[in-house]
Amino acid sequence: VEALNGAPGVYSARYAGENCSYNDNVLKLLEVMKGEKNRKAVFRTVLALVNLVGEVRTIEGVCKGKISLSESGISGFGYDPIFVPDGYRCTFADLELSEKNKISHRGLALQEAIRLWGSIFSQFNS
Repeated sequence: VEALNGAPGVYSARYAGENCSYNDNVLKLLEVMKGEKNRKAVFRTVLALVNLVGEVRTIEGVCKGKISLSESGISGFGYDPIFVPDGYRCTFADLELSEKNKISHRGLALQEAIRLWGSIFSQFNS
């Protein structure tokens, strides 16, 4: 979250503390963001692919958006009920799974990984 200098970041799963629930994390973030005008946020996934000769490629999937003022939707998990992707008026939790997968950070990273797996393995066919 931009206004929080990147928090919760890698601590997203335990933002509200150890053994917290997804809902605990969502409620904490909404509380911390109360009154904040800058609600820009980014979901980011990084994958590392290693081929059989040890070459490493990293792939990043990014979905930009904002933190909503309240929860909406019943699909997904984690921060999905409060994340509104750019270009949308609803949260990830409001979207059909097929639509979310087209634009989500995980979906974009996996699409790129699938594209790259072919080039990684094609080295052994020549």
